[in-house]
Amino acid sequence: MTTLLDVKNLWVKFPTRNGIFDAVRGVSFSLGKERLGIVGESGSGKSMTGRAILQLIRKPGMIEADHIALQGQNLLNLSEKQMRSVRGKQISMVMQDPKFSLNPVLTVGDQIVEAYRLHNKASKAEARAKALEMLEAVSIRDPERVMKAYPHEMSGGMGQRIMIAMMLIPNPEILIADEPTSALDVSVQGQVLSIMDRLVKERGMGLIFISHDLNLVSQFCDRVLIMYAGRVVEVCQADKLHEAKHPYTQGLLGSLPKFDAPRPRLEVLNRDPAWREAPSVESTS
Repeated sequence: MTTLLDVKNLWVKFPTRNGIFDAVRGVSFSLGKERLGIVGESGSGKSMTGRAILQLIRKPGMIEADHIALQGQNLLNLSEKQMRSVRGKQISMVMQDPKFSLNPVLTVGDQIVEAYRLHNKASKAEARAKALEMLEAVSIRDPERVMKAYPHEMSGGMGQRIMIAMMLIPNPEILIADEPTSALDVSVQGQVLSIMDRLVKERGMGLIFISHDLNLVSQFCDRVLIMYAGRVVEVCQADKLHEAKHPYTQGLLGSLPKFDAPRPRLEVLNRDPAWREAPSVESTS
């Protein structure tokens, strides 16, 4: 499999009054043209890993790694100006809640057009035509009306589709989706995932899908990294996630309710301090 992204020994650190806090600790993985899931509890380092790839950890936060290589180019060696050409054009990121990602004082059309023209030499008319095409690609009805609307006039599902359209219009090689469906109801969630899956397959992209929903990841992704306390504790094929060996993964699975096997009480995850100190498991594509 062609390797699009290779992350080796990634650390994200923050200074505190009590010393340095390690939010991500020695994470390594490779991404090909596949759907790679990253799962774990809140605070496990999932989102920090995605943000670190795009150098979105602001000071006093610190990023350290042997390399974060995008098709052989180490992103750690790039300046902030050079990283701006990587963000969006080569790697895009869909954030969790569109309400906090879309500009409330610009129309949807203006924002999508801006995203396209930022990375392409195109006229406003050409960019507008491309924006309409992209809105249709994410199954938005009446894209002409949506282009003129403001983000607050859109539902959560529509807003998330608009975000996906904006992030994919520069035609990136990799899409990082940070819990893109957590704020959506189940029916809309399925539609958004179907759209992402179709676009990723059609464009031959790599997808990093960050989530806390193990069942969703097992159905949607190809491979899964399970993170705990900033480390990768297990890597497995998504369709075999329910056969996971690590006690942390087994504990997460055991704490999930099952409609086909109701229980009077869900299991409580018993944490072993050794899980925090064990070295990260390295994932390869």
